[in-house]
Amino acid sequence: MSIELKSFSLAPMESTDHSEEIDFQKYWLVLRRRWLPATGVFGIFVVLAALAASVQKPIYKAEGKLLFKPDQSSDLTGLKNGIGDVVRLGEKSEPLATEAEILASYPIAQETVKALALRDKTGKPLEPEILLKRLKVKTTTGTDILQITYEDTDPKVVAAVVNKIMDAYISTNVVNNQAKAKAARLFITKELPSVEATVRQADAELRKFKEENKVVALEQEASAAVTTISGLDNQIAQLQAQLASITAQSESLRNQLGLSREEAVAVTSVSQSAGVQEVLTELQKVQTQLASERRRFLDTDPTVASLKRKEAELSILLQERVDQVLGSQKNVPVQDLQIGRLKQDLTANFVQSEVQRVGLGNQLRVLYDTRTAYKNRSSILPKLEQLQRELERRVTASQTTYATLLSKLQEAQVAENQIIGNARIISVAQIPKKKAGPSKTKYLLGGGLLGIMLGIATAFGLDLVDRSVKTVKEAKELFGYTLIGVIPALGKSGKTSRQGGLDRTTPKVFARDLPHSPINEAYQMLQANLKFLSSDKELKAIVVTSSVPREGKSEVSANLATAMVQVGRRVLLVDADMRHPSQHHIWELTNSVGLSNILVGEAELNAALQEVMPGLDVLTAGVIPPNPVALLDSKRMASLIEKFSKNYDFVIVDTPPLAGIADAPILGKMADGILLVVRPRVVDSANAKAAKEFLTRSGQNVLGLVANGIIIKNEPDSYFYYTKDQYKEQTLENQEPSKFDIVPRSKRS
Repeated sequence: MSIELKSFSLAPMESTDHSEEIDFQKYWLVLRRRWLPATGVFGIFVVLAALAASVQKPIYKAEGKLLFKPDQSSDLTGLKNGIGDVVRLGEKSEPLATEAEILASYPIAQETVKALALRDKTGKPLEPEILLKRLKVKTTTGTDILQITYEDTDPKVVAAVVNKIMDAYISTNVVNNQAKAKAARLFITKELPSVEATVRQADAELRKFKEENKVVALEQEASAAVTTISGLDNQIAQLQAQLASITAQSESLRNQLGLSREEAVAVTSVSQSAGVQEVLTELQKVQTQLASERRRFLDTDPTVASLKRKEAELSILLQERVDQVLGSQKNVPVQDLQIGRLKQDLTANFVQSEVQRVGLGNQLRVLYDTRTAYKNRSSILPKLEQLQRELERRVTASQTTYATLLSKLQEAQVAENQIIGNARIISVAQIPKKKAGPSKTKYLLGGGLLGIMLGIATAFGLDLVDRSVKTVKEAKELFGYTLIGVIPALGKSGKTSRQGGLDRTTPKVFARDLPHSPINEAYQMLQANLKFLSSDKELKAIVVTSSVPREGKSEVSANLATAMVQVGRRVLLVDADMRHPSQHHIWELTNSVGLSNILVGEAELNAALQEVMPGLDVLTAGVIPPNPVALLDSKRMASLIEKFSKNYDFVIVDTPPLAGIADAPILGKMADGILLVVRPRVVDSANAKAAKEFLTRSGQNVLGLVANGIIIKNEPDSYFYYTKDQYKEQTLENQEPSKFDIVPRSKRS
């Protein structure tokens, strides 16, 4: 028997990121991994659908329709009451939806059950809640129509229920409308007297206000006041100009005459008095004669004395005449009692200008007083207008309220006597002749569709809950190390045989048992990758470990050793797993003397080494010590590793997993690096992260990852490709080789 290996290729270390694309292959692989529970869920729902279809009784459905329109009967009387109209109360409210809820309310259902004497299967009165579950009320889009449907096993009952519900709704609607109208009428009747009294009081307050403030038309009065004040301002301006002119003229005359206004009046009055002028003339004549006689005679002369007496008498008479003209309180000099014609004219003009000035001043004062009065009135007009408007608003509001109440009272009286609702039946429910329930085929299709959906959801849910590493790609992303080897599973399913009834894989040495198998070729590729991994320093000793048990690190160690021997290298395989050693089982050796015995000095190295095939020596773990770490973390162990590296071409150290055990990191520091074995579906993400953190924290030189037990059909990024003609599965049970061809991904057709 022979197994022909065509080709084997590692996936590229870097791949293009297609995170925005939908990875259908990944979803398909999830379904393949979880096909059993998904199929179980699908089957359960199909069976349930079949059972439901078999026990389903025939269902009948009746339908009726109600049209909602506002009541137009009040328009015939010219009154609109609006009671019972279907209106929107809020921005998001739907009037028809509100009426639909009323139709499907408990009181309507209860009245229907009672009127039709509906019974359940036990013969008891049907619960209204059950009726409401079978009842459906929906709106017809774009119309004011509600569609009422009811489902039951009895065709006569469904029609009777729909018709009764519509009748009950209309009756309830009429009663409610009448009750609203009656309540409105009683309220309006009670409020009318107080509103009427308010109207009378408002009228009285407005009338009193107008009488007290002498208001006729405030707007016209305000306009007239503005016009009058403007006219007064014009008159005042003109008089002020005239007064300024007269004042200037008067001042000029006063300066010329040198007299005050009173003196000028007095002089003018005296000069125009005939009696004063006559006496003044006589006095002047006597004074002339007296002056002439005094030049001739002495003062003692009788003629002079006589003239002096006459002069004194005329002076007294002149003063009496002046007092008669001016009054005794005023005194005018004698030289001013007789003036010339020019001065007399100037004095008269001065007196006249003074009179005009005084007159103009009086006119100005009158105009100022008048304007002040108008302004005072104008200043209170806005307040009076405000008060008047407020009073008028009260009157208008009270009158409007009173008129509205009277109108509403009439509307309420009309509405109270109406027996018409806001809905009418446009389609009576008929007894159905055909079944309305779903057919058995629909049940099966629905169950199948639901089963498929829930089956897929179950598969993805289980895959999401499962935290194990499922593919090589996930392992690479979790660890971040270089992938240097991919070991496929022995069978398509990846199953392995049990040993002694325990769920443990049976280690297989493929170079010995199946030398022509593709798995052996995979190990050849692994040893080649290790050879070319480091160009500057040749690897001599490596530590093989894993994150958790059952990942196949001992099997990888044994087969990697045989692969190196096949290329002519002398190899030492050391079983340093002193907790659960397995190399002696793989090679069917005794474990009485091994590494532990050498470390404690109980045996010599040559006595413990066992040659299992030409070029390959195996050093078993030996007797299991109580404290393996103490033995491994010793100078004796370090010197042994150094000695092994000198005596052999390559040293492979099989160590325990990293899960809480420090053996592998200790030996990793003594060797050239650590080779980490990872097996999908065995290690989970938590343990993988813990292992990586452990290796990073301890500063290990991790050479790379070896993906073991890979089920090729479960890999989205396949590292192998098998054609039907090239690959026939070989199982452990028959161990008959078959053709197993491996083709690089780049050569796929």
